[in-house]
Amino acid sequence: MGGKNKQRTKGNVRPSSSGRAAEVLTREGGVIPGFVGFDTTVTSELSYVPAVHGAEEIDNLVDADFRLVLRKLSKRDVVTRLKAVQDFGSMCQERDAEEVKGVLPYWPRIYCKISVDYDRRIREATQIAFEQLVLKVRRSLAPFLKSLMGHWILSQCDTYTPAASAACQAFQAAFSPAKQPEALSFCKEEILNVLQDILLKETANTLSDPQSVSEEEREAKYLRVVTSSLLGVKRLLSLLPQSERVLLEPRLAELLNSGKFWKYSKHKSPQVRGAFFEMLCALCEFTPALVQAEAARLCPAVLLTIDDTDPVVLPPVWEAVLHVDCWTHVNAKKGFLPKLWALLKEGGKGMAKALHPNLMPLLSKLPQQVTDPTLDFYFSFFTSLINGLSSERAVTSPTESAVIVASVVECLRYCIQQNAEEEEGQKKLRTMLLSQQLLPLLETALGSSSIQNGPLFLLVTEMLISWEKRAGLHGVGESNDRRDVFQGLVADFWEELALLFVRYTDSDGTEPQVLEGIATLLQVMRYPEKVNRKHAQKKKSVKICFSKPEDNEKTGIEGDDVEKTVQTVSQLVNERAFGSLQTQHFEDVVCQLAQLCLVHVNEKNSERHLVFLSGLLRSFHTPRVFTTLVEWDDKPLDNSEQRDKMDMKNPALHFLLERVVVWLAEKGRRNTEHLVEMVFSSFNCCSRQETTRILNHITTMDLQWGIILQIIQRSCADAETLQSCSDWLKGSVLGERLLGLTEELCKVGPSSSSSPSTNSHSWTLISLVLSQHHNNVPLIGEVYMEKILERLHATLSETKSLSDAGNIEPLISFICDVASTFFSSVQDCLLLVSAEELLLTVFQHTAQDQTHTHLSDSLIGKLRKVCVAGVQSLVQHSEDQVRENGFLHSAALWVKNQLLTANLDNKSLQVLVLAVQSLVETIISVCNQESPLLIQFFNLLTPSEAEWTRIRQALPPQWVKTPLLSGRLRGVWEKPSVDMWKFRASNRLPAHLCSCALLGSVARTATIIPCDQKEMECSSNFPNLRHTVAELLYALQWCKEVEYSPAVVSAYHTMLVDLGLSEGFHSLVPMKELLQTLYTRSMENGGLWSVTLENYIQNNNLAATQSGTLRKLYNTADSLFPVSQSKLSTLQVLSPTMTKEDRAALVALATAGIINWQEDENVYGCLAVLLCCLKADTQVEEEVVQAILATVMEWRNSREDWFLFSSDLSKTSAEQLNLTVEMMRFLSWLVAHCPSFLGGNQWDFVLCSVLAWLETASENVNSLWSPWVQLFVCENAALIVKLNQFFASPPPDVLDKLPSELADEWKDFFVDGIYNLLLPLPIKITDAFPEPDESVFPLVVLQSVGVALTYVPLKQLTDNSLPARFIADQKTNLPEPLQTLLNTLCPLLLFKARPLQITVYHLLEKVMPQLPECDGEGDSNKSDDGGDEPCLSPPASLMVILSTCEELCENILTGVQVGEYAMVQPLSVEYSCILGYLLAWKLLLTFFRSSPSHLRAHYAQYLKRSGSLNKLLLHLFKLMPETPVYPGQGAETKETKTFFTENLSLAVDSTVEWELPHLACSVYYSTVQDLPAMVRLWWNSQEKRVSAAVEKFTIKYVSPILSAQEISSVHSSTQMFDSMTVKARSAAREVIATYSVDDIFIELVIQLQQNYPLGSITVESGRRVGVAVQQWRNWMLQLSTYLTHQNGSIMEGLALWKNNVDKRFEGIEDCMICFSVIHGSNYSLPKKGCRTCKKKFHSACLYKWFTSSNKSTCPLCRETFF
Repeated sequence: MGGKNKQRTKGNVRPSSSGRAAEVLTREGGVIPGFVGFDTTVTSELSYVPAVHGAEEIDNLVDADFRLVLRKLSKRDVVTRLKAVQDFGSMCQERDAEEVKGVLPYWPRIYCKISVDYDRRIREATQIAFEQLVLKVRRSLAPFLKSLMGHWILSQCDTYTPAASAACQAFQAAFSPAKQPEALSFCKEEILNVLQDILLKETANTLSDPQSVSEEEREAKYLRVVTSSLLGVKRLLSLLPQSERVLLEPRLAELLNSGKFWKYSKHKSPQVRGAFFEMLCALCEFTPALVQAEAARLCPAVLLTIDDTDPVVLPPVWEAVLHVDCWTHVNAKKGFLPKLWALLKEGGKGMAKALHPNLMPLLSKLPQQVTDPTLDFYFSFFTSLINGLSSERAVTSPTESAVIVASVVECLRYCIQQNAEEEEGQKKLRTMLLSQQLLPLLETALGSSSIQNGPLFLLVTEMLISWEKRAGLHGVGESNDRRDVFQGLVADFWEELALLFVRYTDSDGTEPQVLEGIATLLQVMRYPEKVNRKHAQKKKSVKICFSKPEDNEKTGIEGDDVEKTVQTVSQLVNERAFGSLQTQHFEDVVCQLAQLCLVHVNEKNSERHLVFLSGLLRSFHTPRVFTTLVEWDDKPLDNSEQRDKMDMKNPALHFLLERVVVWLAEKGRRNTEHLVEMVFSSFNCCSRQETTRILNHITTMDLQWGIILQIIQRSCADAETLQSCSDWLKGSVLGERLLGLTEELCKVGPSSSSSPSTNSHSWTLISLVLSQHHNNVPLIGEVYMEKILERLHATLSETKSLSDAGNIEPLISFICDVASTFFSSVQDCLLLVSAEELLLTVFQHTAQDQTHTHLSDSLIGKLRKVCVAGVQSLVQHSEDQVRENGFLHSAALWVKNQLLTANLDNKSLQVLVLAVQSLVETIISVCNQESPLLIQFFNLLTPSEAEWTRIRQALPPQWVKTPLLSGRLRGVWEKPSVDMWKFRASNRLPAHLCSCALLGSVARTATIIPCDQKEMECSSNFPNLRHTVAELLYALQWCKEVEYSPAVVSAYHTMLVDLGLSEGFHSLVPMKELLQTLYTRSMENGGLWSVTLENYIQNNNLAATQSGTLRKLYNTADSLFPVSQSKLSTLQVLSPTMTKEDRAALVALATAGIINWQEDENVYGCLAVLLCCLKADTQVEEEVVQAILATVMEWRNSREDWFLFSSDLSKTSAEQLNLTVEMMRFLSWLVAHCPSFLGGNQWDFVLCSVLAWLETASENVNSLWSPWVQLFVCENAALIVKLNQFFASPPPDVLDKLPSELADEWKDFFVDGIYNLLLPLPIKITDAFPEPDESVFPLVVLQSVGVALTYVPLKQLTDNSLPARFIADQKTNLPEPLQTLLNTLCPLLLFKARPLQITVYHLLEKVMPQLPECDGEGDSNKSDDGGDEPCLSPPASLMVILSTCEELCENILTGVQVGEYAMVQPLSVEYSCILGYLLAWKLLLTFFRSSPSHLRAHYAQYLKRSGSLNKLLLHLFKLMPETPVYPGQGAETKETKTFFTENLSLAVDSTVEWELPHLACSVYYSTVQDLPAMVRLWWNSQEKRVSAAVEKFTIKYVSPILSAQEISSVHSSTQMFDSMTVKARSAAREVIATYSVDDIFIELVIQLQQNYPLGSITVESGRRVGVAVQQWRNWMLQLSTYLTHQNGSIMEGLALWKNNVDKRFEGIEDCMICFSVIHGSNYSLPKKGCRTCKKKFHSACLYKWFTSSNKSTCPLCRETFF
């Protein structure tokens, strides 16, 4: 085969040797063999092979891309083939026509294959691609048509609709409609060949390859192709011209002669059976002669298959039945009719829509031999047909039932029409149809609502109208014989129907549904044109025609040709017109029934008959009916006056007064709708005046309100009735009664005792008369409508006062419903004053808290909806002007009054804001943001300038404290007192805050446009908006300065955040306008306005971006002088943003004022301005500084009272304190920036002043409630800090210039003096102010003093002069000053003031390392005697605090699991407890770390016994974050900083956000570092969950750092050992110790575990020389024991081990219990000896031995140990 093993060259398209063999055969034989050419059978699975003469040359002419695509079409993969077909279509569309034409020779074979592919997507894509090919090649397709057309027709009948549609579209694209028959005629033989082969020859296995295609796919393809072929024959016949059909008959005869063809009628597939019968229909229609020849096969195949109810099969079967003309080949009575009866009895088995429209045409087709005897046949037919209504499907499906009913009536009409002669047989037939079929059917319908709702009554009515027309009752001339027949027929029908109706009506046991059915039937008969036509189902068009009346001899079809198009079933009778029944019998029956009803009502009080009578009168309100009713009722009128007034000639009026009104007035009657309907039926025979009089009479009869409601509703049912009743509706009779009803309904209290149902009717009635308008005219008189509204408004206004009188909820709810309906449905309703007042009251209820209104949530929700509806109606129909005293005007004034005077709490304010916000949103939804209405409303809400000032001044003054103490404000206050600075416990908000929140919310809602884009609009629309914004910024600043406390302020700020006002929405106002406003107010008022201005400048970064704008505010520095208090506050804000020149000018002015202090009284202002400029880094000459300092020193002599030395600060004014503070600030600046300017006298002045001021502060601790006194102490402490910093590290260039004796004086004298005063100060403060949560507590002072105390020298602490404080029974070895210090400071660790806690920690941390020295050798002597392991308590004061904190922490963390992170609110009580606890432990660990190793063991033993450490570790794993990453970093990496890698800065004035978790991590790190053995012991004792969590955390965050530190400490250790060297390997985490004495050489390797220090340290042996194996093992065990159980570092463990080995070499024997010379925990030598064996043991070892063995014998000799 041409070398199949060779590599084929890429791009080689030359066919292999098989192709060349084909070419040779062609040349030799001249014919291409079938296995190569284009065989048209679909069985071929060959791939693309060019099979044309000269194939090689032609093949090379095909475009390479097309060749590739054509090859892909033969692939087995579905996706590949689908993609190839789509590509082929695209290429046909895009390529030139010539290129596409080259493909045509190869296309037919491929098309024939893929057009019947298994995959429907490929079949659809094939047809779409074929269309593109056709459009491109056009006429060039002609030579290949015969090869293509068979499968093309097959594809047009594909069972997959999109594929068939695409094939049809391609066919239409190829041939115009006129050319299509020609094309098919040209290829008809080839088409029939393909179809006939499939139908007669092919099987599932021949169509597909059994080896490559599954059985399921083969079968599916076969069924599909057979179905398409059957339908293809039908399509071919329908498209061919008649002449061509005749030519095809011989070929078709072959098909019909085949037995296989007729077997398709019984095929298992419904699709095949359906297609088969469709093809038969086509054959019957287009080749009747051919079918006639095969009648013997056709008739049984069709007629005996009528019971095939498959939805696909039944329609074509019945179409075929109607085509069958020959019935001789089947026994109809045995084969056909039984199947038909069974099918009809079952209602068509759910196929009634397809089956029943064919029944009447079937009757017309049936021959006489089938229908004889006629009576029996029709009886069976109609009985079966009507029985079908009882089938399950017909009962459940209204559609099926309607089709069956329509078929019954059609067939009935047809039969009567065909049997309308006087002949006896036909009479009997008519009688049977009427009596035994139609009337029983109607009787059944009376009890069945489903049949009543169908088209039966309408169809029967139309049939009766048709009979009346034929009887001549409509004036249409008919032949005499027919007229008599139909007259008799009509008379018989009404006679029997009347008997039926009377039987039911006269029976007491008749169901109400039956009587309703009778009324419905009569109503349809009366007004057939009014019946909804939706029940008239659209039937299938069946081609039949009724015989003409004059053609009596014809029965059935006009001629034998069914092809004539005739009227459809829905147009049965040409005479059907929308007329009504004309016969007298109709009205007779109605009158008879009406009389019967009246009898039953009168005699038996039958409610059913009353309802039935109402139904009759609704349709038959004729004078005759009323006359009949009145004549029967000969009862005289009771009231003779009434007889005179009313005209009794009118029978309807007579009946109404005598009967209906009496029935209405009966007590206990529940259902009155039918009576009301009867009243209005009677009005049809009354004049307008009579109607009004009778309605007024009914109104005054004191009937139930539900009846009046029904009457009004009925009167509004249509325009005609409303017109006739309008006089009554607008009259005074109804109006007065409605007003009385409103009064009655609005009574609240025990006296009101109306039932809920009555109330409901009454309120519905009020709602109806208020809201029902016709042509924008009120239903009732306008006067009465206004009075009703006024009463509703009055009731709603009284809800609060009435809340105690009874349950007002239902009443308010009803009023809401009425008002809502009124507002939403009545145009211009709010032009009424009463309506506006009602709306205002509704709004007030929605805007007040429920605790005030006592209304439920659901009721408030209703009121809100009413309010929205009312405002929408008001705004829609109002002008652009807020009318004075109108709703918007009154509402705005009421809201403003609430804000200014009501003292609202947060909840009330929130409710008010939401209500006004909703009001504004409603206005905007109707108008827009620029509506003048909105602007006027906003202006009315806004307080006046005087009101703003008043409510601003009413704000509590506590805001001063924060900015004053932080240095952002220099302010004064008139005569401050202690009470002024205490927050009074109140849940009420200041009026200023309330106004700002509400106006801000309204402005935010109303002003959506950003003002930086549309400045002009904002300023013009809301001219006062900048003032509102400024006030809101002021309020926000006030909240910020009081630090959002108390809780009411915090809740207010949260509300502002929710409203989107937390930033002040200043973006809605132009920046320059707002800045100018804030500046002006700051210059005029200072104080908080200045702080607000500063905050605005900072938040918007105006110093950097708008420096020019800021300078324009003040123009020149001179304009700020002379300095007033408000100017000073403003200047302080602006000074950092000023130019150097401006600041220099200010310095010059201020210096001049200070130097000329005797002339300028405002020394304080000048000094403050100077310091503002100095703080802003303004350069000042030395001479100027010297001059100012000299002036200040001059004041010391001449104005000593300015310095306040030894003054009572509680009596000192804020101005005086401010001046002293400014001097302190100036001295601080001097020390920090210009120390070199100071000489000896000047230093003396500074230091003496500091000391004197500190003494003053110490004497005035009780005055620290005043912020200015606090400021005094704080600035003094700050000056001390500056001095400490300076003397701790003076700059080298300054050091030389200092006086020589200054440093010594500082250390020897001033430090002692300062700290002797400063150290007791925190204690004095806590004594004077024991409640840290009080607003007057001087926390800032504690912070400043704390910072200063951190610089205290250790000597001042150890030799302190604090008052002695000792505790009874307290065991201590400490000197008295130290014990006093501990007893004084330790309790302050628990004081709820963080600065104090941190300060105490720093002070105690300094003395902790000194404390272990006092314990000397510890408790070793006692241990020798007692036998227990020695233990020693750390400082008792600290342990007491620790135990107290422990209990508190356990309570706080009780619900948190180990490993979970407990978030603690900063600065809360819990925070203080935990902070004190962790600080105490940190101090304890410092103490432990400072202890020598022998004491450390004693302390550890104490901790072990107390269990404190175990509790600490559990607490720590609840306080440390799961991921202790240092804040402010990105994703976690190896280099990520954690709380373990970063040092903890426990500064007194640092932030607290992450302090507690960081401190917890720090304590844990110190614990594992200093007490590793105890931590290890704790970890091993924990349950698995806890130990796993601890280990995971420690390995990840702690072990790497701790291991690295241990290795590093070995490297950097300066400790030297005789005869031992120690090295460390960082990478391997190993420490190598080498010990050598004489000839002995020992090397030990200490390995740190990954989870160090939780896991035990492993000791491995290195080299050893001259040591016995046993001794070696002992020593390794000892080192391992020391490292595992001693609480210290590796170096300390090695030192202990070396000491032990040295002792061994010195001749001291091992303890024979622990095999060690030195005890592992208390480091003692073996001292307790046995008197018998003389061996010595450690005391602790012996104690364990005795307790564990329960014996007192020597461990070695077993003798009793003495």
